[in-house]
Amino acid sequence: MSGRADSDTDPEITDPGAAAAQDTEPEAVPIDADEPDDTDEPDDTDEPDDADEPDDDADDVAEGARRARWTAAGTGTVLAMAGLAAALLRLTRSAPALVPAAYAGGAAVCAGAAVLGSRGRTRRALWLLIAGAMVMALGDQFD
Repeated sequence: MSGRADSDTDPEITDPGAAAAQDTEPEAVPIDADEPDDTDEPDDTDEPDDADEPDDDADDVAEGARRARWTAAGTGTVLAMAGLAAALLRLTRSAPALVPAAYAGGAAVCAGAAVLGSRGRTRRALWLLIAGAMVMALGDQFD
């Protein structure tokens, strides 16, 4: 393929005016006035409008938003509990004070993300979840 736009044209077409007329004008079929109109279009007088039915796309969007809120709130809660548990475990053992503080700080950030996620601020909750997990991972590096 050469990349040109006209590279796939048929060689049989030599007259550009005839080709344009052939593509734009459909063949006319004579219709007798005596014959009934046999179109396949149903009458719309007996059927109700589709405007009365609820929109399925709106339901899908609402379901997706609800799922995102639950996911953000649940993930934030789980990470907050894990951070608190890790902070308590590191506090009882011999570790620098910065380690349990980092776990507790990351847990607090994840708890804030859970609150934001439950209120519908899922994008901000995602960023807070990432930041909280990074703070907890940074605390793990000090150990």
